[in-house]
Amino acid sequence: MKLGFFTMPLHPVGRDWRQTLEEDREAILLAEKLGFEEAFIGEHVTDLAETITSCLIFIATLARDTKRIKLGSGTVNLANRHPAATAAEIAMVDTLLEGRFILGVGPGGLPSDAEMFQTMDEDRNAIFLESMEHMIALWTRQPPYRLEGKRWRLTTERTFASDIGMGAMLMPFQRPHPPIVVTAILPNSNGIAAAAARGWTPISANFVHPWVIKTHWPKYAEGCARAGREARPEDWRVAKSIFVADDDATVRRVTRAAGNVFGDYFRNLQRKAQRTRGNAFFKHDPSVSDAAVTEAYMTDHLLIAGTVSEVVDKLLAFREFIGPFGTLLYCGHDWSDARAMRRSMELMAEEVMPRLNRML
Repeated sequence: MKLGFFTMPLHPVGRDWRQTLEEDREAILLAEKLGFEEAFIGEHVTDLAETITSCLIFIATLARDTKRIKLGSGTVNLANRHPAATAAEIAMVDTLLEGRFILGVGPGGLPSDAEMFQTMDEDRNAIFLESMEHMIALWTRQPPYRLEGKRWRLTTERTFASDIGMGAMLMPFQRPHPPIVVTAILPNSNGIAAAAARGWTPISANFVHPWVIKTHWPKYAEGCARAGREARPEDWRVAKSIFVADDDATVRRVTRAAGNVFGDYFRNLQRKAQRTRGNAFFKHDPSVSDAAVTEAYMTDHLLIAGTVSEVVDKLLAFREFIGPFGTLLYCGHDWSDARAMRRSMELMAEEVMPRLNRML
């Protein structure tokens, strides 16, 4: 099993933006130093807690400071963007990284972003798919372009001049384009099957219960079968919130104290989800009452925390329940306690993963 990194990120509202951006960069640089294979970074525009407004800009700042780790968008929210501008930015980032880029895409799930970009009452999945089709066409067709869609009409027919290069798009470093991944949140998601049929691979989200994640593999296999290709467990990425410490006292202090970063994280996501999906995916069992879905409840059920031996045992049980997968994406959280969070990443890479893989 490979080890990767995923961060939304989400910080307590009011923290200094300069500091959180620097901490988020530091986490990626530490991941490279510790041997993490890849790191995905999310984005949102209208959120004071999720403070990376463009994952592509953020990734570009890391291009010269990293040498080995692959960097991925987690995700580029296509219902909030123009496909031609996004295709150009992706091609540039992929070139800056000389092919160390993974393209994570989605419609974007933040309700306030949808309101801002005037898509709140539209079919955002349809917008997302049209955007993807346009971008792939721009990367694979020769200019001048003539792309007709329901939302966008993209053309350079009137202005194309091949001798001076006007009206043509620059191509990504990876041909025909970077590998494409999508984030899976819903149980029994037909979107996973549709993505798999297109050759895209899934990332199962960290803020849903194992019973939801378990349903993702059959849908991925269904989509691969539809396309006539083998479904390989090594292509499945699963994200998980994890905290590792040297002793039980640190575990209790960081994960159980009032206002801890993990409780704040899950509560923030739950309150946002209540506007669209409700509490269902924050419950390990439908019989759990809404009132029982507290910060402590969500931390107990959605966070794997403990000493090295405890985390290894919990990850083995988690994998046994959902099935084999190729990459475990360790989730980045706020670094208000920077020392503890750095140490958790160190223990994860240097002790948990080697022991886990020996046991597997």
